[in-house]
Amino acid sequence: MTGLSGNVDTAGARFLDAGYVVFPAEDRAALDSLRLATAQAAARVLETALPADIGQFLDTIHERVRVSGLNALRLAVLEALLADPAFRPAYLACGRRMIEAIVGNELAMQRSIGLSVQLPQDDSSLLPLHSDTWGSECSPFEVVLWIPLVDCRRTKTMFLLPPENDRKWRARLNEFESQSIEGLFKAVEPELTWVDIDYGNVLLFTPTVMHGNRVNREATTRWSFNMRFKGLFTPYANKRLGDYFTPVEIKPASQVGLSFDMPVLPHA
Repeated sequence: MTGLSGNVDTAGARFLDAGYVVFPAEDRAALDSLRLATAQAAARVLETALPADIGQFLDTIHERVRVSGLNALRLAVLEALLADPAFRPAYLACGRRMIEAIVGNELAMQRSIGLSVQLPQDDSSLLPLHSDTWGSECSPFEVVLWIPLVDCRRTKTMFLLPPENDRKWRARLNEFESQSIEGLFKAVEPELTWVDIDYGNVLLFTPTVMHGNRVNREATTRWSFNMRFKGLFTPYANKRLGDYFTPVEIKPASQVGLSFDMPVLPHA
């Protein structure tokens, strides 16, 4: 399938064609540390011992928490992760080479973390069909590194509309002005790509294309992270550097340029 794993050298063409690329986490130890930290935080919130099988613990979290308590659990886990200074470097380590191949090596990284926990049959945690750049909040220069902590397949994963199809339907959005977003979803549904991805792999995609999720009809719970990256000097929308984004690395020449003050030249 177009967009599936391959080496960094061919990633750009595959990303442009499919709108995404799936590849093995570049630092498996870092990925495992993310999952362990998440499971430990969840176990503390639920006041339970962490089982030896972390994947099964996350997959079956619906046996320990109800929908009514899900958001409180998610927010408590996020708070614990954001307080850990090792979390963000570990996240970046899972896909830095691929991000640099697609975006460039002077990066801005989202300051916060997106965490999705979808219990089976739960319709309260949905992300309807959308494109992040339809409004003024997000820049089209962003990419999303999406990291599953469990195997995500069929309705347990996310979908997206490939770029060529997205351009076609984007030009027709005015036809759905009087309909709900569900009407648009039904129209594009036959052309959507559902990205099946197992733990150990990660996904890099452009949020400019329509994407989202549906009710998880599988028997297990979905856990996935998402975080945005963009070129440090590419245009920003309302989510700006220093507020929503923070620099990952600024090269020496850029440091010189950013700190340079033009002198007032004497008249000849």
